[in-house]
Amino acid sequence: MILGIDHGYYAIKTRNCSFPAGITPFGDREPYTRQNVLTFGGCFFVCGSGRQPIQRDKTASDNYYLLTLAAIAQELQARGAPRECGVTIAAGLPLTSYGREKPAFRKYLLRNAGQPTEFAYEGKKYRITIEDVLLFPQGFTALMTQPDLLADEPSLLLLDIGGWTVDLMRIDNGRPNIGTCHSLEFGMIRCIDEIRERVRQETGLSLTDAQIEQMLAGQPCSLSDEVRNIVNKQGRLYTERLFSAVMEAGFDLHAMPLVMLGGGACIVNRHVSPKDGLCRVIPLLDDRVNAIGFERALGRVQGAVSEG
Repeated sequence: MILGIDHGYYAIKTRNCSFPAGITPFGDREPYTRQNVLTFGGCFFVCGSGRQPIQRDKTASDNYYLLTLAAIAQELQARGAPRECGVTIAAGLPLTSYGREKPAFRKYLLRNAGQPTEFAYEGKKYRITIEDVLLFPQGFTALMTQPDLLADEPSLLLLDIGGWTVDLMRIDNGRPNIGTCHSLEFGMIRCIDEIRERVRQETGLSLTDAQIEQMLAGQPCSLSDEVRNIVNKQGRLYTERLFSAVMEAGFDLHAMPLVMLGGGACIVNRHVSPKDGLCRVIPLLDDRVNAIGFERALGRVQGAVSEG
């Protein structure tokens, strides 16, 4: 079974599921709830509990491996698949660090290659064999969900707005231009932290990430118009600064269509203004689009192998 997983700094995504990338260990003490609880190696972990501190090397701790097990369990549940099975993981890395990080991340996820891994999630037992891991460039792979874009436009700018980084890549004639790849440390975590501090300075209130995200998305929240105005003003300011950083990196947003994806795409898209003078904005607002693209890319690879 092919299972795509997008291991974000801010959230973990599969074809059907998305949850925050935070994880809280409880040791051998059973937590107060079974919801989102992973049991592995005799220890309990609550997955999806907010966000964890930025971990530039995702292989430096067991957190992303544990979150991978939780993602597998959630996706199997969503598909109605058996809890004892073999899976091939399709995952991704930024193109700017793809060659450097690929061997270590693949080895990290394949630590128990070919052998069943036993764990429990929300009280249900799983016996999963990770048979293989294939890694793809994130962002570009997501365009496999929108093949017409590559056929219709000779050049595109891909803007993958993640939790910690914003990855940029120009696509020329349907192919990524490797020399144009950039990664900016200007993701949504920066935006949310700056909003929280601004609201605290101006009103004395301490907002949660969930409250800020809700207001940035234009959804109802029981806070005053003053607070909402501050949040939306900062959202617009973040969008302006992001576009400025993209232009400074050498990409002309007035001359090239812009494809926005990633967890921050819906928020930035909401704060785009006509005065930005963008050529064309193509928003891919489903934050699971990378995971879906990974699965399609792996399906093509396996099809090519079988045909060969």
